[in-house]
Amino acid sequence: MDPASTTPTSLNTTDPIGGTNPTTEDGNSTDMAQANIFAAAIDTKPLPPQFSSRPDHPVPRTGIQTKEPLQTNKFYSNLFLGNQRDPVYTFPYSVSWVDGTGVSGSHGMAVSHIEEKQRQFGPPKFKVPASYYINPIGIQSMIISARELGQGTKLTLDSITSSSIRAHLSSNMSSEPLVSFPLVQGMAYITAEYNGATPLVQSGVFFRNVTRATQKSKKDVTRYSFVLEDGTTWRVYGYKTKGDDLDLQVLNNGVASSARPFYGVIQVVKESTTSDSDEESKLLDQGAGIFPITMNLSGNVNGASGSYEFDYEKGGHPDGELLMFALPHHVQSFDKATSGRQGKGISLISTTKGRATLVQGTKWKMVEPSMPVKLGFEPYDATKGPVSKLSNSAKSTVKAAASKEILQDMIAATDLDSMYWSGKALAKYAFMLYVINDMLGDTKLAQTGLGQLKVAFARFADNKQKHPLVHETAWGGVVSSAAYTTGQALEDYGNTYYNDHHFHYGYHILTAAVIGHLDKMWIAQNKDYVNMLVRDTSNPSTKDTIFPVWRSFDWYHGHSWATGLFASLDGKNQESTSEDMMHAYGMKMWGKVSGNGPLEARSNLQLAIMTRSLQNYFLYQNDNTIQPANFIGNKVAGILFENKVDHTTFFGNEIEAIQGIHMIPILPVTTVARTSKFVKEEWEAFFSNGRVDGIDNSWKSILLGSYATIAPKEAYEVLSGKRFDSKWLDGGTSLTWLLAYSAALGGL
Repeated sequence: MDPASTTPTSLNTTDPIGGTNPTTEDGNSTDMAQANIFAAAIDTKPLPPQFSSRPDHPVPRTGIQTKEPLQTNKFYSNLFLGNQRDPVYTFPYSVSWVDGTGVSGSHGMAVSHIEEKQRQFGPPKFKVPASYYINPIGIQSMIISARELGQGTKLTLDSITSSSIRAHLSSNMSSEPLVSFPLVQGMAYITAEYNGATPLVQSGVFFRNVTRATQKSKKDVTRYSFVLEDGTTWRVYGYKTKGDDLDLQVLNNGVASSARPFYGVIQVVKESTTSDSDEESKLLDQGAGIFPITMNLSGNVNGASGSYEFDYEKGGHPDGELLMFALPHHVQSFDKATSGRQGKGISLISTTKGRATLVQGTKWKMVEPSMPVKLGFEPYDATKGPVSKLSNSAKSTVKAAASKEILQDMIAATDLDSMYWSGKALAKYAFMLYVINDMLGDTKLAQTGLGQLKVAFARFADNKQKHPLVHETAWGGVVSSAAYTTGQALEDYGNTYYNDHHFHYGYHILTAAVIGHLDKMWIAQNKDYVNMLVRDTSNPSTKDTIFPVWRSFDWYHGHSWATGLFASLDGKNQESTSEDMMHAYGMKMWGKVSGNGPLEARSNLQLAIMTRSLQNYFLYQNDNTIQPANFIGNKVAGILFENKVDHTTFFGNEIEAIQGIHMIPILPVTTVARTSKFVKEEWEAFFSNGRVDGIDNSWKSILLGSYATIAPKEAYEVLSGKRFDSKWLDGGTSLTWLLAYSAALGGL
C-alpha cells in the first residue's frame, strides 16, 4: 500500500460510518442484546497477498491425526510436544503418559492430584515469606492402562478444540487405539474408553486397601475403592457397554488387572476431604459412567451486562448428571440456576487457582454485570469513568513535552527486528498523537505526526519489516519469520513458536485503533491486515478455517496463556496480566472504530472476566483467600504457571520489573483490573517512603504511571519536574501521555 495515499488533509475524529453493527452510547452494538456474540467469524477470506504461506514449521505435529489449524497455547499441548510425557493440567487433576517411566513401568495414563500440604514454598524474598510455590510432579497416584500396552506404545491425538482433546494409546502406530481418553478442562472423573482391551489399574503410590462395592450404583456400573499408601482414597468406576462387568483382581500392591477384555468406560475420581462422605458418595455414584466430550461456548451482552455459557457435550451412561469442577471465578459469577447445582461443598484444591467446586449439569451460565463499556481512548478511572479534561496549566505542560517528542523519528524508532518492541513503539506514538489531537485540541500538530505514524505502521501492514510475518500452514497461524531465518527458537521471544502473540499483536491492533479513530478513511485500506492479527489470536468461530479458535484466551481460566509450542513440566504460563488486558482493550477499540460490534462486545466481556480472574489469581489484595496466605504479600504472581507461581520474571529479578510487568503499558484500561486498593497496598509494600527514588531505569515511568491511579498529583509533580530524566521512560510510553494521564486523573 502507498502510505501517502492514506494521509488526509485534515483529521477526522468521528467514528467510522457504515460497516456492521454500529455501537451505541453504552459501547455495545445495537443488535448485541440477543445475539450470540461468538457465532460470527471476524473474517473468512484469504490473507492479504503480501503474506506468503509455507507448509513447514520447526515443531512437528507429533501424534496428531487431524489436519485442520491447531491450537498451540492450550492446556493439552504437552501431549504433542517434546517426548509427549509432560503433564497436562485439567484442573484439579493432572494427567501424563507414563510410557514405561517411573516405579510402575506402565505404558498407560497416570492421574495425579496434589493436596495443599504437598506444596513446596520458595525462600523469603522482599520480606515476603514465600517467593514461589510449586506442586510436586511425577506422582503416579492412579494409572489407567491395558495389558496389551507395552514397549512400542504410541500416543495419538484427535478431536482437538479450544477446550478438549482425545488421546489414544495404541500398541503401535498402525494399530487401532486400545484405550482412549477424552480430556476436558474441569472434568470430575478421568475417563478411559475401552473397546476390547484388557484393563490394568496401577499405582506408583501403591495400594493399601482395595474393595469392591457389593451393590451397583446404577445399571452396568461397578465401583471399586482404592486406598493408597499416602492415605488418599480413589474410586474406580467401570461402566460396561457390552460384555462382562469390570472385574479387577489385585495382583500386587501396585497392579490390579482384569482377566477379560472390557467394553465400556473406566473412570478414576479422588474422594474429597471437605464434604459429607455420604452425600459425596451419592453424588459420585450418580455421575459415574458419564463424561464430557467437549464444551461449546456462547454468550451475549446487554448494556454493561454480559454473560457467557459453557454447554458441555456428554457421553457415556444414559442415567445421571454430568459432574464438572468450577474454579473460584466461575463460582463467583454463576447465575442463580447454576449456583444451585453446586455439589454440596464438594471440592478439591487445584494446583494454582484455589479450590475447585463440583457442579452438576451440562450447562453453566456466568454473568458479568459491569463490563467496561464506557472505556475509551481517554484516561479512565474505573469508578468515575472517562476523564479527559485538562486545565490550561496542564495543557501547557503537556504541550511542551509533546512538541519535543513529536520531533522524534517515528519511522526509524519503530523499524525494529521484533514485533513486540516495534508494536510498543507504535502504540507509544499513537497515544501521544491521541493526546495532542483530542486532549490538547491541536489538530495541526497531531497531523504532523500522524503521517509519520502511518508510514511506520505501513511497514508492517505491507510486511516489509526486518523479519516479515509468514502464514505457516503446519499449525495454522501467522508468525514471525525470525526463527526460520536465524534458527533460534526464542528469537523475538519465540513468536515463530507462537509465544506471546496476544502481547505482540495486541500493540499493533491497539495502534491501528488509534489511527482509525484519528482518520476513519484509513480503516478500509488496513482492515484486512489488522483483522488478520485479531484472527490469529482470537478467532471465535470454526467458520474461519485459516486459524484455530481462541489461540490465546482460555475461557475456562479466564485469561490468556502466553506459552506456545514449547513443552513444559509446569504447563502453560503467563507473565504479564497488564499486556493481556491491553490486547483485549486493543481489540475492543479496534472493534469500535472499525464497526465490528461482536468483536467489541466479546472484548468487553473478556475484560470483565479477566478482571475477575486476575484479581483472584494474579493480583493480590490483602484479603485474597484464593492464593496461599504466605504468598499474597508478593502482591503479584510474577509468572503464573498451571503448576506453580513464581514471583520473578523471565528477564530479571528486580522488584520494579516483577511488579512492573503487571503494570505495563499504562493505558486507560490500567484501572479496570488494578483497583485503587490493590495499587495502594502494592505501593506501600514495595515503593513507598522514598524507595521509588532509588529506581533509576525505564521501569520508573511505569511505576509512576501506576502510582498516578491513586496519587495523580504526586505522580504529575515528578513527571513534570525538572529532575525528570528521559531514561526513566519505557520504550512503549511517552512523557506526553503520562503527563496527560496523571493530570486528567487528578483533575489538574
